[in-house]
Amino acid sequence: MQATIQQEHIDRYARTVAASKRVRWSIEEDVIRQRTFDTTQKFLPDGLSKVKEFAFLSDDEQRYLSQVQGRTYANIFGLVERYIDAKILELTRGYWFGDQTALEALVRFSDEELKHQELFRRIERLVAERMRPGYQFKPDADQVAKVVLAKSTWAVLALTLHIELFTQMHYRQSIEPDENLSPLFKDVFLFHWKEESQHAILDELEWVRCDQKMTAEGRDKAVDEFIELVVAVDGILQGQAADDSRYFAETCGRRLSPEERDNLETGLLRAYRWQYILSGAQHPHFIKVLTSLTTDAQTERIQSALTLLM
Repeated sequence: MQATIQQEHIDRYARTVAASKRVRWSIEEDVIRQRTFDTTQKFLPDGLSKVKEFAFLSDDEQRYLSQVQGRTYANIFGLVERYIDAKILELTRGYWFGDQTALEALVRFSDEELKHQELFRRIERLVAERMRPGYQFKPDADQVAKVVLAKSTWAVLALTLHIELFTQMHYRQSIEPDENLSPLFKDVFLFHWKEESQHAILDELEWVRCDQKMTAEGRDKAVDEFIELVVAVDGILQGQAADDSRYFAETCGRRLSPEERDNLETGLLRAYRWQYILSGAQHPHFIKVLTSLTTDAQTERIQSALTLLM
């Protein structure tokens, strides 16, 4: 039985390698293709941006808000992929003198994350050319990575699987079906999704592998560290919601009332919490893997922490 499970794990690494080779793409030739962003269209779909909940904004203002959010959406991915790549490179050490298929799978994962970081830097430059000056994205990718990587590998992989599962869900359920998005923005996340699908498989395999080496006490501490990471993510979102609401208010073309500005910042934070925390925490496969690795009490601790953000 154990040999069968082990072979299945080996086969899953091999399948991610094959898929990586099959979907390989180039930033300039496949994604950007000498295009610019179409600002007559939305960047983020309504299911992610929640702009329809901003009833005090006109249709044009809601579209503009989706563009501000879309810019932040791309920057957030560029931010988190810095720590993800560092962790994946660290994990390769366990395969240097062993399973070379698993090593290749993780090396490809790392290479693709480096490419994704460059993609999102490129996107930020292109968006900046089309939008009014004044936008700010303050989190420093290196500093955030250092904070995340100070936690246990168990907690870091839990956060990473959570992120890469919601990435797939966002594309399949919201971005891909929406015909009113900027074609370039839509393609960015089409190609991003193609590679992230393999990454989520590897995240799970490595998380389970890490869990098998944990003591009960170590796992209990790691659960607390995962909660701490989610709280840290929420702190980033609070700051960005404040900056994005300020930027929108200063560039939307009219003076918002104090009440409108308050509602804007509150609504943005609610949308960002959905995008980057709650949609992943509620993903059925994340819940399945999490509950298979934790006790009922540990799962309840995590759920209680997330409930506070709701």
